[in-house]
Amino acid sequence: MAQAIGVRPVSELIRWPTDDLSRIPLHIYGDPEIYAWEQDRIFRGPTWNFLSLECEIPKPNDYVLTKVGDTPVIVVRTAEGGINALVNRCTHKGSVLCYDSRGEGKRTFVCPYHAWSFDQSGELRGIAFEKGVGGLGGMPEGFDKSKHALTRLRVEVIEGLVFGTFSEATPPLEQYLGEPMVAHIRRTIRGRKMQIIGRYNHIMPNNWKLYIENSRDTHHPSLLHAFFATFKLNRLSAEGGIRHDPANWHHLVFAKRLTDQGHEEYSPGKLRTMKSDFGLNDPSLIAQWMEFDDNITNALQSIMPGFVLQQILNSVGTRQIITRGTGECELIWTVVSFEEDTPEQRAIRIKQSNLVGPHGYISMEDGAIGGFVQQGIKGDRDKQAVVEMGGLTADGQPTRATETSVRGFYKAYRELMGN
Repeated sequence: MAQAIGVRPVSELIRWPTDDLSRIPLHIYGDPEIYAWEQDRIFRGPTWNFLSLECEIPKPNDYVLTKVGDTPVIVVRTAEGGINALVNRCTHKGSVLCYDSRGEGKRTFVCPYHAWSFDQSGELRGIAFEKGVGGLGGMPEGFDKSKHALTRLRVEVIEGLVFGTFSEATPPLEQYLGEPMVAHIRRTIRGRKMQIIGRYNHIMPNNWKLYIENSRDTHHPSLLHAFFATFKLNRLSAEGGIRHDPANWHHLVFAKRLTDQGHEEYSPGKLRTMKSDFGLNDPSLIAQWMEFDDNITNALQSIMPGFVLQQILNSVGTRQIITRGTGECELIWTVVSFEEDTPEQRAIRIKQSNLVGPHGYISMEDGAIGGFVQQGIKGDRDKQAVVEMGGLTADGQPTRATETSVRGFYKAYRELMGN
């Protein structure tokens, strides 16, 4: 990859304190040059990035806008029924082509600036005044429109989840995910047709990596999220564990709520707001039916670089991270039901969607904690985070009292960044 002008090599920017995965240099959360390299090496590198749900573009000529890192992308259902992903940037002067977040009946994309038009595969098909006016002006003789197509991503779909990659070096999607991750996606969706029942956009005051770390931090839920521990939805004293792909890039943390045997740490008064007299005015909020044969009631699957598939009780959905500079990111939550759900099951999923999102009973703290970290590390470019719980490796483990999944993220990060 070509080095951008004025940007130092990654090897000069990031000095890892140890050869193992137990330390993270804090300056990586605020350095603009590192951020620029991340866009090139990670989001535009050999990774699969979540783009959309297939159900968002059900008909030919439907489209939806998304981003891969900082790059704006159009995801379009072609007239033939396939799915293309195109960079939402005119090859003439750089304007975005589409500005409505979604639409239908879109066979061509016309730039609002100078009316260059592109088809659904990104090919340049028309230029306003291409032949000039009255024999004067226009494009020069021999101008080749085929050399000015939109950048097109490779696209693959698994269980209605649409992924894209800029790199020809990225292996096929299922190979990239690895068998354990593919198995969990198929276990969760099971070929069912998704229907969106809610979406939340959440601007978070922290670097994008801090949220991805948080989604992989398997022992914070019953410490940070008092609702989880108080109502025994997700506690480390319940049966659970961590699975990973062969490369340790992607991780799955799971718990079985009904196996909770209790632990002295959860005694009333020991953890924040752990009081025995707390209750719910509407206990049906956390009532569930056992949807899966494995009796897993909570599962977060984190796919490198910025995608999470969630199951919290019967709330199933996706989370997509969008970068917004060094100190801010956007988290897009989408919760779904399935076409074959009964009305009662759909109602439960809608009610449990109150558990997640920016104001969710078990996730609102996540919107603040990354900002606390971002504030706390200002000025300390020479300090490091310590991630030794559960050892020094990124392997799967039969416990959630570990930081193995956080180490897995930085294993992938270091490999992609090349240092």
